[in-house]
Amino acid sequence: MRRHRNVKIVATLGPASEDYETIRALHEAGADVFRLNMSHGSHAGIAEKHRIIRQVEEELGSPIGILADLQGPKLRVGRFAGGEAELAEGAAFRLDLDKAAGDAAWVCLPHPEIFAALEPGAMLLVDDGRIRLKVTGCGADFAQTQVLVGGTISDRKGVNVPDVELPLKALSDKDRSDLEFACELGIDWLALSFVQRAADVEEARELVRGRAAILSKIEKPSAVERFESILAASDGIMVARGDLGVELPVQNVPPIQKRLVRRCRSAAKPVIVATQMLESMVTSPMPTRAEVSDVAAAIYEGTDAVMLSAESAAGAWPVEAVATMDAVAREVESDPTYVQIIEASRVIIRESVADGIVAAAREIAEATDIVAICCYTQSGTTALLTARERPRVPIIAMTSLRRTARRLALSWGIHCVMTEPLERFKMAVVNAARAARAEGYAQPLDQIVVTAGVPFNVPGTTNILRVAPCQESLIWATDPG
Repeated sequence: MRRHRNVKIVATLGPASEDYETIRALHEAGADVFRLNMSHGSHAGIAEKHRIIRQVEEELGSPIGILADLQGPKLRVGRFAGGEAELAEGAAFRLDLDKAAGDAAWVCLPHPEIFAALEPGAMLLVDDGRIRLKVTGCGADFAQTQVLVGGTISDRKGVNVPDVELPLKALSDKDRSDLEFACELGIDWLALSFVQRAADVEEARELVRGRAAILSKIEKPSAVERFESILAASDGIMVARGDLGVELPVQNVPPIQKRLVRRCRSAAKPVIVATQMLESMVTSPMPTRAEVSDVAAAIYEGTDAVMLSAESAAGAWPVEAVATMDAVAREVESDPTYVQIIEASRVIIRESVADGIVAAAREIAEATDIVAICCYTQSGTTALLTARERPRVPIIAMTSLRRTARRLALSWGIHCVMTEPLERFKMAVVNAARAARAEGYAQPLDQIVVTAGVPFNVPGTTNILRVAPCQESLIWATDPG
């Protein structure tokens, strides 16, 4: 299924989008990757969504990526007598380990690891920062605070601790169970929540054992500070602006987003921009102008993918939300300014033969009448390097590994086509020409660039480039190989 855009769309599945008809409609409207939120639903329900996605993939002949998003260490207050309490600004408020129902003076915080890390002056943010508490005193099992921003606090609201690095396990027992279940199910990407350090990613990688690519969600200040090492340990990144905007001043998030997207592009690793992109479409068939501008800004930055959360999982207009995002992407990418911005922000990296090959492919394509770049790839690396170049022509990734095709569904500009394993470069050129014609990228008299590695089927051997016609008779007549 050809997309007339380069940026990819990730759609979260949930109560509003868990049946076959809706999932198929979401994919046809533009969803390239489906996100399964492990925080909600049973394993049986998640397995059923996975089955439907693979059914749609088979019926439409279109590789679809599946991203399982682990819950991570969720920190929440306990319960209140009556379900809620009103905190007055300037009042004292205590948090401790007592599991009794709380009131306006105190509540249970069943996380001793928080108390172990707190110091006077630290901030506690409750309910996405709607309630702000400053620690005035603390011990091993309590924190005495002053209410800086009051309001209604209710049962089980989330707690953020932006000022300290918490001594939390990278993966909870639930995360470990969900990780194993998702990997056995056959997901393509595993997202890690609340990553604080590269060691968190390395711990997950040991458990994954190569069964999925690992995507780190950047949503804590410590992750921003250690981004380079986290990026090096990860296969991809998600800029999770929700918690990031709670734990940092909101004005810090846009420049962080831009910086992280550029670093991911430079590293040839896919990056998703997520959270509240079309939030109003949870209840409205039309987004706000500001939301459209937010989506457009991420696309102008060159992000690999933009993500819908509640909009597609629980909203009243899930298919319309995907269609809107698709329409915004097409309009932005047709703007001449988009090309100028993308090319102005291109990072030149020439450290290997593969780097040189993909750079040459882009330069040849842009200097002549080439209509597409066809790259053969086993691990996906060559396709990712080609995408890093952000060429003006489409990228067709040819692979015999369905796992690789599904993972590449997340990456900018890559259209994957399944092919049989090959032994001769001439057949690689012939198959590339056939795919370019069949997928609607080329006509018989057009030319394409083909890159591959010889010997075939060996990852990391990209070493050959050819400009080829799309008419098979000309390929057989001109190629002696």
